[in-house]
Amino acid sequence: MKRRVVITGIGAVTPLGNDALTTWDKIKNGISGIGPATLFDTEKVDIKIAAEVKDFALENYMDKKEARRMGRYSQFAIAASKMAAADARIQIGTDIYPERVGVWIGSGIGGLGEFEEQHKKFIEKGQRRVNPFTIPMFIPDMAAGQVSIELGAKGMNNCSVTACASGANSIGDAFRVIQKGDAEMMIAGGTEATITEMTVAGFSNMTALSKNPDPNTASRPFDKNRDGFVIGEGAGIVILEELEHALARGARIYGEIAGYGASGDAHHITTPAPDGEGAQRAMKAALEDAGISPEQVDYINAHGTSTYYNDLYETMAIKEVFGGHANNLSVSSTKSMTGHMLGATGAIEAIFSLLSIKEGVIPPTINYETPDEGLDLDYVPNTAKKKDVQVVLSNSFGFGGHNATLIFKKYNK
Repeated sequence: MKRRVVITGIGAVTPLGNDALTTWDKIKNGISGIGPATLFDTEKVDIKIAAEVKDFALENYMDKKEARRMGRYSQFAIAASKMAAADARIQIGTDIYPERVGVWIGSGIGGLGEFEEQHKKFIEKGQRRVNPFTIPMFIPDMAAGQVSIELGAKGMNNCSVTACASGANSIGDAFRVIQKGDAEMMIAGGTEATITEMTVAGFSNMTALSKNPDPNTASRPFDKNRDGFVIGEGAGIVILEELEHALARGARIYGEIAGYGASGDAHHITTPAPDGEGAQRAMKAALEDAGISPEQVDYINAHGTSTYYNDLYETMAIKEVFGGHANNLSVSSTKSMTGHMLGATGAIEAIFSLLSIKEGVIPPTINYETPDEGLDLDYVPNTAKKKDVQVVLSNSFGFGGHNATLIFKKYNK
């Protein structure tokens, strides 16, 4: 029998707030975290807006000297992980053996900003001015490594790098570790901090970013007038725990992770497979893994990037997988408020999925004004919806044809 896995702690750093519940409160109320870009020189690029983390006080979570030796994405991961561990009321080494706690934190790009900065120093001033911590500052696995060091987790330590599916894949892969009995607890999620000149220039030149200069309306998933995503940053971390272990210590349970599905498009490096064929397989695999019928799903937290093909093909995939029940589903994209946080986004959306179950609230898709042909599901336009939510399916897709689907359900004994 598969071991059951529940979520007992959450932590987040986002463009909407520096903790999970502040972020969730704004999400429920349809508040956007997108604004004028300040982290890069906007004179050099044609994009002037971004979803940036604001007023992040790293000294609350780590020693300033140590912080200078790590990338911004690792700093976010440490802060979110410490918040999640505190929320779970767990002290590693006291409440659980360190060897039975693992870390699996994904990042799509890692410390690109730190790499850009050090490369510029190398070109302008030579080798001697390059920071000796350059390599560990930018390699994507280092967030997981730093969290392991900071929290004392000595179990499996890993990192999924699957572009914008990294956070979701990391949670799903960590789920499997506990199911197999290789850990009692996993610190899992995703982190990203790549709002830089090069990132923005690259995404903009491939026409992936919105050219809408208005931060309040630029991210508009499923709307006919969508024209690309808004780049964001942040981190989302959950504490996954084997059910009996959680019950034995009287832990608070947000919900149960019931299913995980992943697939590859084998189609194109950036464009999803036609009709969302790969997404269909990921969703079907997750439903089968969870032993849940399509009719039992109440809400889908969509990948919903506000790009033409993603929103069209994800809608087509949902219709194919859910059949007539697709018309009864609520489907929303919280990227309309957070922007697209790349490798962090699937993990933060997992937290939104859990809080949707806990509070019986489905967050809205803001900026939805004009329906598009073929995009005719209930996208929860502009205003949150009260609903008894038992099961949530959360999608994350990434460049390279990576598809990841997580299923969460209300915990029942």
